[in-house]
Amino acid sequence: MSQHGVGPRAVMRSVAFLTAGVLAVPALAGCGSDDPSGKPLAGQDIQPAPRDRITDGGTLRWAVDSVPDTLNTFQSDADATTARVAQAVLPSMFRMDASGRPERNPDYLESAEVVDTEPKQVVLYKLNQQAVWSDGREIGAADFAAQWRALSGKNTAYWTARNAGYDRIQKIERGDNALQVRVTFSRPYADWRSLFSPLYPKDVMGTPDSFNDGARKKLKVTAGPFTVKEVDRKDEEITLARSPRWWGKPAKLSEIVLRTVPRDKRAAELAAGDLDLAEIDPTAARRITVAARPQSSTGPLMGPGADRSAAESLESWARANGSDEDAADEEIVARKKLRKAAVKYARQQQALSGFEVRKSLEPAYTQLALNGAEGPLTDERVRRAVARALDRKELARVVLGPLGLPAVPVGSHLALSGQAAYADNSGALGGQDTKEAQALLADAGWVRGGPVKEEKKKEKAAGPEGGKADDTEGGKADDTGEDDKARRGPDPAEHLARDGKQYAPPHQGGAPGAYAPRGTAAPANQESAPLAKNGKPLTLRFVLPSGPGSQTLRTVADRISRMLERVGITTEISRVSDESYFKDHIASGQYDLALYSWPATAFPATDARPVYAKPVPAADGSLNVEQNYTRVGTDQVDQLFDEAVATLDESESRSLLRKADSRIWAAAGSIPLFQRPQLLAARKNLVNTGAFGFGTPVYEDMGFLKKGAKPAAGPSVKGSTAP
Repeated sequence: MSQHGVGPRAVMRSVAFLTAGVLAVPALAGCGSDDPSGKPLAGQDIQPAPRDRITDGGTLRWAVDSVPDTLNTFQSDADATTARVAQAVLPSMFRMDASGRPERNPDYLESAEVVDTEPKQVVLYKLNQQAVWSDGREIGAADFAAQWRALSGKNTAYWTARNAGYDRIQKIERGDNALQVRVTFSRPYADWRSLFSPLYPKDVMGTPDSFNDGARKKLKVTAGPFTVKEVDRKDEEITLARSPRWWGKPAKLSEIVLRTVPRDKRAAELAAGDLDLAEIDPTAARRITVAARPQSSTGPLMGPGADRSAAESLESWARANGSDEDAADEEIVARKKLRKAAVKYARQQQALSGFEVRKSLEPAYTQLALNGAEGPLTDERVRRAVARALDRKELARVVLGPLGLPAVPVGSHLALSGQAAYADNSGALGGQDTKEAQALLADAGWVRGGPVKEEKKKEKAAGPEGGKADDTEGGKADDTGEDDKARRGPDPAEHLARDGKQYAPPHQGGAPGAYAPRGTAAPANQESAPLAKNGKPLTLRFVLPSGPGSQTLRTVADRISRMLERVGITTEISRVSDESYFKDHIASGQYDLALYSWPATAFPATDARPVYAKPVPAADGSLNVEQNYTRVGTDQVDQLFDEAVATLDESESRSLLRKADSRIWAAAGSIPLFQRPQLLAARKNLVNTGAFGFGTPVYEDMGFLKKGAKPAAGPSVKGSTAP
């Protein structure tokens, strides 16, 4: 699972219960008459338009992060571009609607339903009779069976990254005719709709060799509105072409070119006319928003002529006032460079006026992860104190407010507002409460101003390319529009990690020592002193990535550090390379605090279980954490997940998931903060694409407006349902 609700409910003070190992969990939000799942906080922003207003033809140039190493989504090195290609060229039995819930895809399925539950669960798929592969063969039971055998986990010759759900299938057979597929499960499986999306042809799934290698570099056989025309690894592009075999509504575009463009280069590529659509960061979004506004003659962007005139005046001043002729010449050269840069920037701004920013919220949330495997955070009371020190509303407001997006904190680990399993269960932990946080820390033995013995500090802070943050000053405005004069912390990164081994932990600023004898007078500044226990200060390693686009997470990390400081917890923020972040730090447990994101899927009983499963010892003596990088888990949470995934009553399954989420909140291993913003720059005449939010893109409807045509009338699809 690779930044962002209703406010937390109060919960009874629980120090005494925690000491005894008992968690107080309030009544579930789902017990009332109102649906706790709510609505999506922000809708799609895709500039909708009817197909008859769209030009037939054209090429959409779409920025991506990389050309993937594989086009097989079931392999471990698949990435977001792999998934994007699969959506455009392969069958999916179900796709996500605008609320993040699965819906039948009528291009492939006439129906799909559970037809038997005893003695076994049986799902009957009735396929669209027009559905064929690009080689003319009908899509059928042979393709379903080949995918099941490849992903069942029974044959280790298949290099699969996941087999969840497929391992529960007992058999697959043809139904009454070639359009019917009967899938019989050995064990009940609530998330059966997650299967066969995407569906690969038996040519790919049929043998280990074809699975492992056949779909890595190309896809010869497809079944979608587009086909894979070319994978150009030299120029780092993938070209998708309109499929002549597509039986649905014909694709409006002739081609989609997925171009690899680094995120910090995308604004320039858009301005140069080399891109039509690109996901961007807040800085680029502001540039495009400003470019779309009418420019004042006295504004900052006065055009190349004004910039040239100003530079020439500066050149005259330098020659007239430079006491040193060489220094004056250097000043002139510097000003000429500045003039050239200003002219280039002004021209880019003019070109960017042809674009607009489309924004929504990603189906993913940013969390604060607390490593419960070592250090002070092994104590649940300390973890809960960290959580109670956080003002999650403020953190959401800092990130989302300046972007005009709903600044509502996330209330669930397993779903987002609008999804079926969502309910705000944060009351199981409680909202921001400084006194409660301090009481929890005191109960755990951490004392204000306790004596600390100094030890010689180490030079290296956090493994490969690691570095302890320096305090910054100067009042420079950050990407959120907030003043950063009081910033404490380093230069962490905005973009959240996707996956995650070992590094030297940073110095924690303390050494074993003794407490002062009872009755010793407290220092005068004890109230502002950090907490200590057994001669060690309460200092937490806050590890963050340091790649391009770091400002948003920098701000979040700094705000969190200040919030923790108020209750006596000190943080040491270390920045590491993006490549090292998950591999060397998160996955290996070499951190105390970290910020990263998880996607919220429509199938949390399947997809979220490995994220919150209780770590267990492996055969080699190591700890198997699956994807639970916080190392915090309980047998009860595991049991609730197991029951939820095996319950075919959807209402009961949701109730079990909400109970599991309440207990995940109470354990305080991870604290959901906010849904990640989704910002895309799109050419103004490009329609039916942009910020999709939860929804699966409909590739055949994307295109450019006909000359003089207008997009769909009526209210915009985007917007907020937040109060």
